[in-house]
Amino acid sequence: MPLTRTRREFVRDLGISAAAVPFVLNLPSLAFANQTQRKKRIVFVFSPNGIVPKDFWPDEEGALKTFKRILEPLEPFKDKTLTLQGISDKVRGDGDGHMRGIGCLLTGIELYPGNIQGGSDTPAGWAKGLSVDQEIKNVLQANAATKTRFGSLELGVMVPDRADTWTRWCYAGPNKPITPIDDPYQLFNKLYGRAKDNEALASVLDAVKDDLKTVSGKVSAADKKLLEEHAAFVRDMEKELKEQKAAATVGHAVPKVEPGLRQDNNEQMPQISKAQIELLVNSFAADFARVASYQITNSVGQAKMKWLGVDEGHHDLSHEPDSNEKAQEKLVKINRWYCEQVAYLAKRLAETKEPGGNGSLLDNTLIVWTNELGKGNSHTHDNTPFVLVGGGLDYKTGRALKFKNTPHNRLLMALAHGFGHNVKSFGNPVYCAEGALTGLV
Repeated sequence: MPLTRTRREFVRDLGISAAAVPFVLNLPSLAFANQTQRKKRIVFVFSPNGIVPKDFWPDEEGALKTFKRILEPLEPFKDKTLTLQGISDKVRGDGDGHMRGIGCLLTGIELYPGNIQGGSDTPAGWAKGLSVDQEIKNVLQANAATKTRFGSLELGVMVPDRADTWTRWCYAGPNKPITPIDDPYQLFNKLYGRAKDNEALASVLDAVKDDLKTVSGKVSAADKKLLEEHAAFVRDMEKELKEQKAAATVGHAVPKVEPGLRQDNNEQMPQISKAQIELLVNSFAADFARVASYQITNSVGQAKMKWLGVDEGHHDLSHEPDSNEKAQEKLVKINRWYCEQVAYLAKRLAETKEPGGNGSLLDNTLIVWTNELGKGNSHTHDNTPFVLVGGGLDYKTGRALKFKNTPHNRLLMALAHGFGHNVKSFGNPVYCAEGALTGLV
């Protein structure tokens, strides 16, 4: 077995440029320290404004038999799905229901007092602690056996430019919100570092093709195939991004739009979501990160899903009473579309072989899909939706579990425990007294 080596030693010994390193981080035969054991990954997915409970939660506890309409897109992954009903966000304090919903969702702790006013509740600021994705990331990055290039990736779709408590859910620490990247061009640049702007995406391969040839001669046949697939993905993605950019050119002066509205991207949400998911899956395959978050719009998000026949803003619809059957039907369509994004992510992970390991990326990744509210028109944090998909933490899937108004802090603890990080509490310790959530394994 080759000796474990550092990336710096590898680059030095082969005499290749640093630009080639992103292409070789996941090659098992190179025996980097972080490629010698099974990789565990987790990705948190957010969609806003609550759900329609009667069309979401399975009726029966135990083996998953049938999905309600909203969750039907997950049918191909029923045996890899775990629904958790009865998990509640008990965190209270400053801020309106939406603000506390998203700000406390992954942090499990109150918001600071602040000057962001929402609804009739007290104003609030940022969360008082870091989010569980960053907690897990920090643990993985502190160990050479699990450290990756980025540690974590924060992605989004149509997330407003403005930074406030409604638009951020990941925190690097108290008062330290993380801005997700919702532009595929910007994300591509972060991952591969060559494109300077959206007008000219020069091929990153041109600069490193000689280096890749050098590496190809030093690795196993299986790794050579991985290297070729990775390079092909990058070239295809560059081509797709160029074509999208060309198609978006209107050929005349574009009127100025008020900053932060982002309505120009509303119609492109399906295309942007697909591109972001492709980049996320490739990032996992390339071992750029093992933790990610995917934020689809934001709390109180007003996406207008005209491609579904929905002209109204999502948040406005979510306030309609249960008796408004037309509005409820549209909310089912909207939430089903969010589920389709989760299903597409699961599909692409399932289709991607685990480099140097067993099974697929989905077998070694856990998707955690959640929402800031249990129900939009009541703003309740009871029965906060949590749907888990994948085998990353070896949970016993293919089940519908029902809990009794259990603090979601205990779930956050369990997710950390799944990575061998046995925290005694996470977020507000008051809600952690009974320990990490049980019954998942």
